[in-house]
Amino acid sequence: MSNLAHSTSEANSPDYLHATKGLWSWLSTLDHKRIGIMYLFTTLGFFLIGGFFALLIRIEHLTPGKTIMEANMYNTVFTLHGAIMVFMFIIPNVPASFGNFLLPIMIGAKDVAFPRLNLISYYVLWAGAALAITSIVVGGVDTGWTFYTPYSIRTGTAVTLMALGVFVMGFSSIFTGLNFIATVHKMRAPGMTFHKMPLFVWATYATAIIQVVATPVIGITVALLVMERVFHIGFFDPKLGGDPILFQHFFWFYSHPAVYIMIVPGFGIISELITAFSKKTIFGYKAVAYSSLAIAFASFIVWGHHMFVSGQSYLASMLFSVATIIIGVPTAIKIINWTVTMYKGHVSWDTPMLYAMSFIFMFSIGGLTGLFLIALSVDVHLHDTYFVVAHFHYVMMGGTVMAMLGGLHFWWPKMFGKMYPEKLARFAAFLVFMGFNITFLPQFVLGYLGMPRRYYNYEPRYQGLHQLSTLGSWILASGLILTFSYLLVSLWRGKKAPANPWNARGLEWMIPSPPPVENFTTEPVIFDAYPYGEEYDHKYPNLFPASGGTHV
Repeated sequence: MSNLAHSTSEANSPDYLHATKGLWSWLSTLDHKRIGIMYLFTTLGFFLIGGFFALLIRIEHLTPGKTIMEANMYNTVFTLHGAIMVFMFIIPNVPASFGNFLLPIMIGAKDVAFPRLNLISYYVLWAGAALAITSIVVGGVDTGWTFYTPYSIRTGTAVTLMALGVFVMGFSSIFTGLNFIATVHKMRAPGMTFHKMPLFVWATYATAIIQVVATPVIGITVALLVMERVFHIGFFDPKLGGDPILFQHFFWFYSHPAVYIMIVPGFGIISELITAFSKKTIFGYKAVAYSSLAIAFASFIVWGHHMFVSGQSYLASMLFSVATIIIGVPTAIKIINWTVTMYKGHVSWDTPMLYAMSFIFMFSIGGLTGLFLIALSVDVHLHDTYFVVAHFHYVMMGGTVMAMLGGLHFWWPKMFGKMYPEKLARFAAFLVFMGFNITFLPQFVLGYLGMPRRYYNYEPRYQGLHQLSTLGSWILASGLILTFSYLLVSLWRGKKAPANPWNARGLEWMIPSPPPVENFTTEPVIFDAYPYGEEYDHKYPNLFPASGGTHV
């Protein structure tokens, strides 16, 4: 920790938002905080586009047969929804936006290890996104976000452009991961040992390892797909001597670790929220920290559970099933430790904590329903049904997006120096929670009853559950639109945020809001990762205010 915030006048510490004005100063910046902000708004923009496609899907399913679009258009819409959400929002959002903004501050550094590479990675993301968006203009893609062969080789849609976009965006992910690994190893302030790093830093570090190791695999896979489409080389097409199952192995060898690129940073956010709003040191700090690394390494040996019905050997399926059960252990460690941390804590139910509770509830449902899908006999019945759709969204949106929203509300005052309306934020969090569950709980039932996923049409007996799911999507969309509206309005009309509105104990809360350009004007003094407790309150009364309550 540092007493910097209490010894340095905010008036004498220009914040990064206003240090250099003008659009070009942002587009050419090397400041990790500005780059993080640009990532944040860019990925949230993609989130709104992907969410719009999701609403179109739900409206189409109000009735059997055609409601607002034909079958071919439906295939294009659900492909774009999946591809945009996965490759352009969930994968880059938390690591690149929150990671860029917070990681250097949390370890006492003035910037990331390679500032220019950091900026380049942002523009590489835009270059890949431009190719992907161009594919929409020239005809769209109708393969699903997994691009399964041989259909993706033979379809006349713009698969090549979309695949090239994914290939280019992969470099952005690799560059960001390399930068974060180097920053954690080389840029920590004196005294900031690994066991004093905040758990968000541990989670971002584990995510960076997955990004660097796994992302080249998807790059090679989509490159081979493009080569097969353009040059008719027989990698995956059976007509040319290829093997379509090989594509699945390549794709899921990346894409299951990619699930943890999406969710592990969310785990880090929840750890920060639980400690800050329980006013307690995290229970089992080392167990939670090393469980992130355990998840990162174990994520590379479970890809085959996506392929239980693909014809792989029974022995391979059994091994993948057992490995997937094992990877649930470090996740369970986190949830248990978060729960114990809250026990007898001074819990305050501010908006970030509401999202943390939503995360624990919905991610637990996502994890527990995953047990059904890794049981070989049950998966045969549930595979490629709406049960999988619901499970995936409870993990990805009920997990990653809820954590992102919690982190966004938690660090918004630090990022922009403005407070948002707390009562309105709580109401929006309620809408998001209710809307999400009304949308996706019925889909578990749909899947159990046999409703296939990705289907344009359905039997009339499924209509009631589809209509309930669509109603939930409207409630969810209302909550999200309300959330983004009041956050944007707060930039102009919000009250000025104090340096530490939550009485939190992280290093980022010991400097002004927004932070100075170089984060710290003097070398920070490092304490433990979460210095909660009476010994810190009494020893450092000026640095750490009383434990209870907030300054919202």
